[in-house]
Order: sequence, then structure tokens, then C-alpha cells
Amino acid sequence: MSLLLLTSGSAFAASEAELKERIQQLEAELNLVNAELESIQTENKDLAETNAKLNEADAPIKIGNWTVGGAIRAMYTVGDYQANDSGAPGRAWEDDGNVGLDTLRVNLDYNNGPYSAKIEYRWYDGYNFLHTGWVGYSPDDNSQIQLGVNRAPFGPGAYGVSQAWLFDQHYYLGLSDDMDLGIKYSTQLGKWAWDVAYYSSDEGHYAGASRDSARYSYDVVDESGGGYEERNQINVRGIYSFNSSDDSSTDLGFSLQAGELKSRGEQSDGDHYAASVHMVNQWGNLKLATQLTRYEFDVDVGQALGTDDLVQFGAYDFPSTAAAKGWIPAVSLSYYQPTDNISWLDYVLPYLEYSSIVKDKGGFNDSEMIVAGVALARGGWYIYNEVGFSNGNEFVGGDAAFGDRLGANADDEWQTRFLINFGYYF
Repeated sequence: MSLLLLTSGSAFAASEAELKERIQQLEAELNLVNAELESIQTENKDLAETNAKLNEADAPIKIGNWTVGGAIRAMYTVGDYQANDSGAPGRAWEDDGNVGLDTLRVNLDYNNGPYSAKIEYRWYDGYNFLHTGWVGYSPDDNSQIQLGVNRAPFGPGAYGVSQAWLFDQHYYLGLSDDMDLGIKYSTQLGKWAWDVAYYSSDEGHYAGASRDSARYSYDVVDESGGGYEERNQINVRGIYSFNSSDDSSTDLGFSLQAGELKSRGEQSDGDHYAASVHMVNQWGNLKLATQLTRYEFDVDVGQALGTDDLVQFGAYDFPSTAAAKGWIPAVSLSYYQPTDNISWLDYVLPYLEYSSIVKDKGGFNDSEMIVAGVALARGGWYIYNEVGFSNGNEFVGGDAAFGDRLGANADDEWQTRFLINFGYYF
């Protein structure tokens, strides 16, 4: 009996020692977990403070009813450009590309009840211009009137079908993101969105080396002193929205534009018109935008260009010619992907686009462009990363001759441009 009690006591003592050792191990593991949790909480706090500072930095500047904003953008470009033999930085592949200041802009926005206004001025290397300048009145929540330099309503959206920095070919004929001087009325009637506008002239020429091309959007310009100027333009746009489900929709619309071309020389006055059908399909985050446009510019063979098959265009302080008549098909496929699991990024937007100017004139080569890219967004930052391929666009490549790539396009040479545009918007 005594032996049994002694054996039992020894076993109990051993079990108690093991239990104490196990408790100590668990306490050590708990302390380690608490230390890791405290470290994670500290990191989260630091991240939250950093995000708060970034959001505060991105917050708009308010002065009464005015909001002050703007943007500064820098650009890296490399592609099919002529090499720089001097050894200085250049955009050619052989020179490894070049980085430079792209844009500096200032925005002023006014809001006071039904009254509003917007001004935007931009500076580039060697030229500058007014981008936007209008006053507005909203008679109700679904309508607005804008008077001044505003965006002409043409195409499925502000930038046509495009998500790209290079736009699509509509832009280079003044048929997307085109600013003109006049009055525009926009309203929503059921599932219809309507825009009706009258423009007395284009937005005008500002400071630059050219005679009439220091401006943001492409217009018919008078570079010779005896050419044409845009006058008395009328725009009508209607877009009908089909909402098939919560995450899919279709916007089907049309755009019409017609106006006069005032002669500043011996040639007779001309006119122009454009008509377009367009559709935007949305399936969740996937977007498909398509557009087909017919355009015609009726000009006199006696104009400074010496032909009625070409029209003198200009923008960004650079004049160029374009075919007077043709078709423009365009398509854009993009996908909006939020990046909630990446703290330093809000979303990414990959896109692939194709557009072309199919010209009526025999012997004129078509001007095609393909753009593939991805945009990165974080707070006030927006960064384009894209590559453009074109056999007829003044902004893609520099090996072929400039000035007629949208016109006769005699070289018809496919060229490449890769760019990264770093933009900070505030």
C-alpha cells in the first residue's frame, strides 16, 4: 500500500511539472503572438496615417465658392524617331528615349447653387492656350446651360471611345474632345441624354510660333492668311441607355455636326458636316466602345493648299493637312480593375484600341492607329503606359515626313511610339 501511494505521488509530481512547463510554453507563444499583433497594428496605423496624408494632399483648394486645381505632367517617349548624332537626349530607340515636361495646367471651378463656371489654361514647351472657359446655369438637377469655350457634343463621351493618352483618330479631325466658342444645353429626359449646341467659332489661337494653330483641339485653321476659319456650327447628340441588369448596360447614340467655313482669301466659303453612330457596352468592369463616323469638308480648289481634297488643320502649335472626305471607324476595349489589396494603388485600367481614317480620295492612303496600354491610378496620380502603332498619325514616330499623315499620307509607313505619361492632378 505504501509502495502504491509513493508511486502515485511521484507520477502526480511529474504530471504537475509537465503541466507547468506546458503553461510556460503557451505563455511564451502568447507573448510572441501579442508582439506580432502589436507590430501589425503599428504598421496599419502608419499606413492609415500615410493614406490620410496622401488624401489630405489630394484634397482640393477651396476659396469661397471657387475650387483651385491643376495638373503637372511629365513624359518619357521612345520610338521610331531619328537618332540624335550629337549625343544629346533623344526620342529614338538608339538614344534610349527622352524625358521632358509635358503639361502644366491651372483649373478654376465655381459652384454656387444653380450657377457654375470653369476655366482651364495650359502651358507647354513653347506655346500655351486656353483649354476651357465657360459660365453655366442649371435650371434643374438634370439640365445645364454652358456659355463660352466648352466641349462640343460629338461621340459617345468626352474623349470619344478612347481611354488612351494618344486618343483615337477622331480627335485629330476635331471630332472628339473638341473645344469651341458657343452655347450648349444638356439635359436628361428619361433614358435619353440630349445635347444641343451652337458655336459661333472655334476656341481661337493663343501664344505660339504658328500663325493659327496654338490651341488644344483640332480645328480648320487659317495658317496661310487666306484660308478658312470655322463659323456657325450646330451640334446635336442623343444617347439612349439600356440597363439590362445591375452590372451591365448599353448606351446607344448618334451625333450630328454641321457648320460653315469662312473664307479669308479669294476662294469661296465652304461648309462641313459629320454624322456618327456610337455604342458603349458595359459588362461589369469590362467596357466595349464602338463608333462609326462619316465626315465631309467642302472647300474650294482655289484655297491656299491648291486642292479641294485636303483641309488645313492645326493644334498644339503645329499645322497639318487632312483628307477632306472619309469614314472613321473606331473601337476600344478596356477593363477597370480596383486594387483594394494594394495599398499604394487605387485601380488599373488596361485598354486596346483601333481607329482609322478611310479616305474617299483615290491615291490617298488610309491612316490607321493601334494603341495598347494600361493606366495606373492612385489619389491624384494618373500614369499612362502605352504603345502606339500607326501608319498615319502625327504623334506616332518621326522617321516619316510630318504634316500630311492624315491627308495623302504618301509615306504610308508603320511607326511605333512607346510612352509613359506621369500626371499629378490636384
